[in-house]
Amino acid sequence: MNVFYEESGDFKVAAIMSETDATLQVEDARGKRSKIKAQDVRIRFDKIALADFMPQAAALAEELDLDFIWEVAGGEEFGFLDLAREYFSASPSTLEQAAMVMRLHGNPMYFYRKGKGRYKAAPEENLRAAKAGQEKKAREAALMAEWQAELLAGRVPEALKSHIKTLLHRPDKNTIEWKALAAAADAAQKSPLRLLDSCGAIPDVEAWLLDGFLAEYFPKGTGFPAIELPPAPTDLPDAGVRAFSIDDAATTEIDDALSVTPLADGNTRVGIHIAAPTLGVAAGSTMENVVLARLSTVYFPGDKITMLPDAVVESFTLAEGRDCPAVSLYVTVTPEFEIVASESRLDRVHIAANLRHHDLDPVFNEETVALPDGGPDYPWKTELLYLHRFAIALEKARGKHDPNRVERPDYSFAIEPDAAGVRRVRIYPRKRGSPMDKLVAELMILCNSTWGKQLADARIPAIYRAQAMGRVKMTTTPSPHVGLGVAQYSWASSPLRRAADFINQQQLLAMLSGEPPRYAQRDPMLFAALRDFDTTYNAYAEFQGRMERYWCLRWLEQQGVQEAQATVVKEDLVRFDGLPLMLRIAGLPELARGTPLKLQLIRTDYLDLALECRLLEAGEPTAVVDEEEELLEAAELEAEVAVAEGDAPPAPAVA
Repeated sequence: MNVFYEESGDFKVAAIMSETDATLQVEDARGKRSKIKAQDVRIRFDKIALADFMPQAAALAEELDLDFIWEVAGGEEFGFLDLAREYFSASPSTLEQAAMVMRLHGNPMYFYRKGKGRYKAAPEENLRAAKAGQEKKAREAALMAEWQAELLAGRVPEALKSHIKTLLHRPDKNTIEWKALAAAADAAQKSPLRLLDSCGAIPDVEAWLLDGFLAEYFPKGTGFPAIELPPAPTDLPDAGVRAFSIDDAATTEIDDALSVTPLADGNTRVGIHIAAPTLGVAAGSTMENVVLARLSTVYFPGDKITMLPDAVVESFTLAEGRDCPAVSLYVTVTPEFEIVASESRLDRVHIAANLRHHDLDPVFNEETVALPDGGPDYPWKTELLYLHRFAIALEKARGKHDPNRVERPDYSFAIEPDAAGVRRVRIYPRKRGSPMDKLVAELMILCNSTWGKQLADARIPAIYRAQAMGRVKMTTTPSPHVGLGVAQYSWASSPLRRAADFINQQQLLAMLSGEPPRYAQRDPMLFAALRDFDTTYNAYAEFQGRMERYWCLRWLEQQGVQEAQATVVKEDLVRFDGLPLMLRIAGLPELARGTPLKLQLIRTDYLDLALECRLLEAGEPTAVVDEEEELLEAAELEAEVAVAEGDAPPAPAVA
């Protein structure tokens, strides 16, 4: 005797070896023995061979008209044998019984399973909806097959063109568009990104890089919500000074200005004046929410995304010819450049000039400041030379003055279309540690370290940067910054461009006014803002680094460079000479740090921002400082110069 039985949702046949009331020992056609429950047996048969029963039953089941069976079944629960008797005859054969149960069991859209061999026809509205869903799936499957074929043929299907950005940057893997792309990529043995690129879906890598960044950090776009412009206060006391700023030509967010005032006793009062946008921003306002959402201005070659709306920047930027509200730090300096007094206050400062790099570089540089008379005359010469000497004294006081230190250059990018409309890049080197850089950096470090101490002394929490044992971190606790040689270091000098500075200025205003601070001690909102700022600021800097790497690769292509000089930083990481570009070069032999290289450029991969190179020559290694130590030593100094002068924050140290 043989049995037709159900096991784990499937039907099987086997010969009975032995049985009890509850169980059976069976053996299938391949000789495999099993123990099954008696309640799982649906049919017993003996006239048909085991190997033939299932194929014949399955073939007969396929002939059964599902819609007719569904109509015959009615609305009540039934057993499969009852329906087989109605459909076939009063005494259906074992094959007919098996065909019926297989047909019922295999179509849950039509028949709901109610127990061992028992079913119930689906309600008409449920069946109609299920059929519609099935038809939709069939249409989608046909569409996906069509799209896959086009993708594999190197074409982007018309229906996918409007989804390209989403597929590239924020794909929903439940959509048929992504499923079709993923299936085609598997068939082509490529990643979805590479497949779309091979189909011409990424004609502009620069736009692809930017779109990816915006999709992650600005999914709702870079526009600002409707904001009632905060008024700039006009009732502040007059500072009685004429101040000037130092920035690059494109800077609109002018955060800081300087003033120099000789005093009757022979001392000099140096003023560091910081824009005060927090004066017009109430706690919990839409404007504050914008600051805490954006957290920083985003810099990248050829463009930027500001933290604050242009109209707000215009209200508070330290623009030439205006009397601007400012948070000012005044230090009294002896002729020997010793600070003997300091004072912080909120006042109204007249901005007499916005000095620009391109105007100052030819007249205020290492060569001119070394001359006895400071070189040719130019506006603000006396103040600039004084502040440069003061900056050197401040650097010495920090224990960081090294006149013999060899500085690597900084670089600026200019992106301009040529006559054919093709965007071309120019990369300008600028020597790090120039008199202008030193002046700005030292005064910003003085400002930030002094205000950090004042806030700590007043027991008002703030956001600090600390460095110890080679690690830089953000913290709400005033801690030493070994790299800068200061006991504490807050960021407060760029409130138009960084949320940390904006928050610290809010705390400073509370200190100066004697009012409760925006953030109290151990305020969880302050910790959250610190965490968000640190994460986001680093992500923005990483994006800037990717864009700079892209434009360095474009520069090599646009200049037709086929061979390049580079230096081994460590292992396979090399720094290209004359460019702000560090890349990992696959296949390099083991070389000492500082080894000069001559590389042949073979192929550029813009999607991975990588270069395939062949080593042509390797020279004798030169003595180098520890790269990581050098970068840590200079990171904060670069940040102060870059942000204070209107450039980007420093790019990540490694590729």
